[in-house]
Amino acid sequence: MTGVADVADANSALRRELYFFTLYRLLEAAMLVFVLFGPIPDLIAPPRHDLVARSGALAYLFIALLLFVSGRRGELRGQALAGISADLTFGMLAIHTIPAAGTGIALMLMFNVGAAALLLRTRYGLGAALVAVAGLIVEYFWSGLTDEAAGRSFAEPVMFAIGYLAIATLTSVLGRQMRESYNLAARRGRETAHLVEVNELIIRRLRTGVLLVDSQNRVRLANEAAMLLLGEAGDGRRPLDAAVPELCRRLATWRADHRSDESPMQVSPDQPEIVPRFARLLAGSDQTLVFLDDTSLVSRRAESLTLATLGRFSASLAHEIRNPLAAINYAVQLLEESEDIHIADRRLLEIVRQQGARMNGIVENVLSLARREPAMPEHVELVALTRQFVEDYSSGHPLEHDSLRATGTHPRIAAMVDPRQLHQVLTVLVHNALLYGRIPGEPARVTVHVHTDPPGDPTGAPQIDVLDRGTGIPERIVEQLFRPFFTTSGHGTGLGLYIARELCRANQASLDYVPMPGGGACFRIRLTGTMTRKS
Repeated sequence: MTGVADVADANSALRRELYFFTLYRLLEAAMLVFVLFGPIPDLIAPPRHDLVARSGALAYLFIALLLFVSGRRGELRGQALAGISADLTFGMLAIHTIPAAGTGIALMLMFNVGAAALLLRTRYGLGAALVAVAGLIVEYFWSGLTDEAAGRSFAEPVMFAIGYLAIATLTSVLGRQMRESYNLAARRGRETAHLVEVNELIIRRLRTGVLLVDSQNRVRLANEAAMLLLGEAGDGRRPLDAAVPELCRRLATWRADHRSDESPMQVSPDQPEIVPRFARLLAGSDQTLVFLDDTSLVSRRAESLTLATLGRFSASLAHEIRNPLAAINYAVQLLEESEDIHIADRRLLEIVRQQGARMNGIVENVLSLARREPAMPEHVELVALTRQFVEDYSSGHPLEHDSLRATGTHPRIAAMVDPRQLHQVLTVLVHNALLYGRIPGEPARVTVHVHTDPPGDPTGAPQIDVLDRGTGIPERIVEQLFRPFFTTSGHGTGLGLYIARELCRANQASLDYVPMPGGGACFRIRLTGTMTRKS
């Protein structure tokens, strides 16, 4: 396809040369008609065959006019071949019928042969030159047979033949180089256009906002991130000094002394804080690139680094805590077995045991956060897995008046996931739903629902919803749900949901909170489906 496109580009570029070629042919035909029908009767000697000469000149003028009109349409090769065929046919006829102008006509035909070799492929161009040479030689011998070549030397057609072949060879080489240059330029143009599109896409998708501001403080370019960070001020319809005065002031300061104020600024109360950086587009240019860094992204990157460091430190600290904690729990068990402990003191031992179990849970959470064991996904049937999970959880955690059930929209829904890690995620979500997802004074009702997206399509993306019937989660808390160490409970660690989301990411899945219009909360796990083989 690329080769066809290159040939089309070269042909379209050679249309201009074809236009001048047809214009020259029209001039030739007009001169021939002027010589034969002009007001100066003694301009040349009388033609050898007057009727044939005049008819041929008029026909050549008509064909030249048609080729000139249709030169901008049709195939280039066909137009050039038709033109050189008419030139050689009527040119040789004119040389034979008007011997007094034969040398001049042969000389003018040299340009036609060269132009045809320039526009056509090498074999066609040299073929046209050979036809012209053959025509000259045939015309010479034809005139000699009729005793009409008196005074003409055979050297004349030979010299013209050499000239035709030489100019055809030269212009053919030039034409080939011209087409190659056009093709190369077309390819480079397409590659450049492609690179421009790629660069625009990269700039548009950058998470750093990018603005291009001219010397009059007008925004010439703004990527998606910049428009999101600036809100309505980044629409580009207003000058920068009217849209974001503080940013314009900092830009003016940077232009004056190249000092940049890197303190965070806020465009509007509902937009995040940004830190602007400035750079000149080109040396000596009056256009400036403005980079807008979202401080929340920087904070998240810093938080990730802090969490990584904290995870390593917490892991070592948790290992150190487990040893004395195990000793404390063992001592409590021994004291509880003693018959010398008073009933009031046993209540104290129960408190110590409960708090020790809570501390052990915190240590386990911290260790699981630090270990980050790799996922080992396998083909899992989700409906059966969730039902087995509900049975195991109900047998290990007395529900009393609460209820926990598993449902599914299809009998079988397959997915790729590590079942051990999915079990851990479901444990966290169900535990939170039973603990917090209840209306005060009423039992909790929790459902683990397996379905697909789009609904009703068993081959769609598998999803697991953990739903409760509680009062829902306030909007101000939703954004912080999955942040580590964030909790609204005095007894939680704030690591459960964070660890659950990290486990989902390890399985190329996602975990999100989905608000329910009728009340309650829904935590949705989106998993990777398995390929289904069609028979």
